[in-house]
Amino acid sequence: MTKITVRFVLPTGKELEVSTEPGVSVLQLAHELGLEMEGACEGNMACSTCHVIVDAAHFDRLPEASEEEEEMLDLALGLCETSRLGCQVIITEDMDGLVLQLPKEHRNMMGL
Repeated sequence: MTKITVRFVLPTGKELEVSTEPGVSVLQLAHELGLEMEGACEGNMACSTCHVIVDAAHFDRLPEASEEEEEMLDLALGLCETSRLGCQVIITEDMDGLVLQLPKEHRNMMGL
């Protein structure tokens, strides 16, 4: 199976480049790597704690966000035009070289 390279830019500025197989979500990959991406709703798109910022050069490679995802993103701190929820970004072969920045902070609005 084809390996896909993904680079995470951590809040500290440190970069971590990893290889993964297609079919995993960014949230799953971050958890496998032990990165600080909360995912409070466990990937059910009910929070914004898996907010990531996609590098502008790669943003068009991703499928368009659903209306539900856009609504959840409105709750994220540090929202920008290339923000996505990690639980909704499924790694595909055409995303090789994807660069994702983890925000410095997040807000858990579950249960409020």
